[in-house]
Amino acid sequence: MEPMPQQVLMVPYTYLYPFPGPGPGQRQQQLQSTVITVAPSEPPVRDHFLWSIFNFGYLNFCCLGFIALVYSIKSRDRKYLGDLVGARSYASRARSLNIATTVLSILLVVIVIALAFAGVFQVTRTVQYYYPTQYDYPRRWN
Repeated sequence: MEPMPQQVLMVPYTYLYPFPGPGPGQRQQQLQSTVITVAPSEPPVRDHFLWSIFNFGYLNFCCLGFIALVYSIKSRDRKYLGDLVGARSYASRARSLNIATTVLSILLVVIVIALAFAGVFQVTRTVQYYYPTQYDYPRRWN
């Protein structure tokens, strides 16, 4: 869907203003109304700066959060300079890096939690094997 331009009427009526003339008194000058056609601007470029700050501070997997932060800052600089194509390019790369950082960091946290649970279960099995109750003989001597 392409945005449609809209017409904005700047001065809806004709006004009479005092105008200093060459003679001893003041004359009235008639001003005409003006219509300006205004096209809606393009949607703003999202630089994903806050997401990059979060990834840099909390989820910085293999420094991808830092690299995403650098591209976000470059995107913001390009946007302020008026280079929307460059800003979109840097923002797209920052978004991709932020997605990769978030996914890999969450995956790493899940793997660490799974390994911790597996390690706890393995330790309890080992303790039960080598230190059985007083009425049970150790299995290693059988």
